[in-house]
Amino acid sequence: MAGKALLRVGTIYTKYLKDAEKGMAAFEAVRDASIRRLRPILLTSLTTSMGLLPIMLETSTQARFLVPMAISLGFGVLFSTLVILLLVPSLYLIREDAIAILRVALGRKAADSASPDLGAAKGPA
Repeated sequence: MAGKALLRVGTIYTKYLKDAEKGMAAFEAVRDASIRRLRPILLTSLTTSMGLLPIMLETSTQARFLVPMAISLGFGVLFSTLVILLLVPSLYLIREDAIAILRVALGRKAADSASPDLGAAKGPA
């Protein structure tokens, strides 16, 4: 259940980045999207992990089987929150830089193949 919520948050975050990039530079789009999505992502993640806290702290023998599940789910939610807030924007900017580098590299190769050979005879001297 929490995985689906975080997947949805990550999808919304990525979609917003793509929409925001249409009129802005990549860094500005990432920064603005991160600022706007910070509160909803944190609230979703913190309420889920705090909701599992009573099960994590339970000491009864009946809860022995639920405590490991609650711990893994709670810390998994917190870890995926860090991934969404830190890794996704970083990877997005790395992707944009790689695309820009490829455009420059392919543009130069196309220009090099289209330009005449400069070492050839230029005509009468």
